[in-house]
Amino acid sequence: MRLVVFDLDGTLVDSRQDLADSTNDVLESYGAAPLPRDRVVMMVGEGARVLVARALEASGVMADLDEALGRFQASYGPRLLVTTRPYPGINEMLITVGAHATLAMLTNKPLVPSEQLVEAFGWSSHFLRVIGGDGPAPRKPDPTGLQELMELAGASAAETMLVGDSMVDVETARRAETAICVAKYGFGNARGDLALRGDEWIAETSHDVAGVIDAWIRRP
Repeated sequence: MRLVVFDLDGTLVDSRQDLADSTNDVLESYGAAPLPRDRVVMMVGEGARVLVARALEASGVMADLDEALGRFQASYGPRLLVTTRPYPGINEMLITVGAHATLAMLTNKPLVPSEQLVEAFGWSSHFLRVIGGDGPAPRKPDPTGLQELMELAGASAAETMLVGDSMVDVETARRAETAICVAKYGFGNARGDLALRGDEWIAETSHDVAGVIDAWIRRP
């Protein structure tokens, strides 16, 4: 049995608009102009605190980061599911892949909203465990969370694949010496910061993920 570990934002769900709207709520609360959605998306991937810090800096807002993070959390909670939805084919992919592998989630998103999304989309039974970015394990690209999931599942690095959309995910897999499937339809490719070596597995669209994982599982 293989272990397949998924990132969340930009890999399983398209959360761009809700994240951008919540970020802009924070900026507007300090009297700053909103940022374009795609610019906010460029800031996503290393947790809510980093997202807020980047947005404040980009807008020239001098504010206490803890206070601004609190404003973001207050805005994002009610917005969590306004427009956020799974990418096409993801629901079916989790069922298909789950029949042949143990599934888990490793995200830099805080645990509570991550679990709320998992529950809202009916995915709770799919995942052995969900690790968020605000727990005791350091955030990606530190490999500790991925290694904890490998230990929990009893899977070696050779038996593990991480599926994610960003260089943060790619670097996490490299440090843990696992396979990586790059979700090129997600946020990371749009940022233009993917520095790939050629040994990565690639899912060009969300419909490709199941086939890519199946090919990895069946490889010689």
